[in-house]
Amino acid sequence: MLNKKKREFDIMNYMIFIIFVLLFLLFSILLFNKGFLTFANLMNITRQAATIAIMSTGMTFVLCAGEIDLSIGSIVALSSIIAAILLRDFNIYFAIMGGLSTGALIGLINGLLVTKVKIPSFLVTLGMMSILLGLARWVSGIRAIPVTNRAYNFIFGLGTVGRIPILFIWTLLAAGIGQLVLTKTPFGRKVFATGGNILAARYTGIKVDRIKISVLIISGIMASLAGLIYAGRLQGARYTLGGEDLLTVIAATVIGGTSLFGGKGTVFGAVVGTFILCMINNGIILLGLSLDQ
Repeated sequence: MLNKKKREFDIMNYMIFIIFVLLFLLFSILLFNKGFLTFANLMNITRQAATIAIMSTGMTFVLCAGEIDLSIGSIVALSSIIAAILLRDFNIYFAIMGGLSTGALIGLINGLLVTKVKIPSFLVTLGMMSILLGLARWVSGIRAIPVTNRAYNFIFGLGTVGRIPILFIWTLLAAGIGQLVLTKTPFGRKVFATGGNILAARYTGIKVDRIKISVLIISGIMASLAGLIYAGRLQGARYTLGGEDLLTVIAATVIGGTSLFGGKGTVFGAVVGTFILCMINNGIILLGLSLDQ
């Protein structure tokens, strides 16, 4: 029975790659004369996908552990604002550490409320989302904070290695490390066990509270990294950054084969799901379609 379920899950993992290839071929044919296959357009898709793919990496850990994080969009906004302020008043090192520490701290608070106060993660992170949005508005004064540091903008936004956007490299790093940790380490196996059957996980000696706190911290760090990238790519930080990304991140993660009920998932699948959504969006734009039509 377990082997049958494993085979079904493996088939679903392959299916997402097949769907990606089929959609890519479809758009390549339909939009051949509209520049879909040009290097510039393909790299533009990778830039658009970077922040969603990175957040989807963190969301995969959270969902696999049987929890959910609705605060990632607000973490993006607050982390980008804090990084922009530190970059303006101090230097790039303080900006990077400050932004990432913001996400880690928020993830820790979420985790402690979920595990120690026993509030469901849906409610904790929903409330945190509102609190962080208000805090981001207050800290920024509802104004955009420009980011003019060339080194920062190169590392987190506009830079290229050869002709490859540095944002694509960030995506590959996040996906590669995330997949490795989730599938090849004891921690990853404990994440799956916690989300699959929390009672059984406890009986086997897994400290499930520690696992849940850890995955929410990972999600917070990934969201803050996405915030740093937003600030570098747009050369500015604003409280609205990331505000519309939550549903896209969840959709990409689930499309990629991660269960909303915990116990199974794949980072690579989530990233491929991200590229599918971004490719569809890019194709719709090239076709000249819009919601107003």
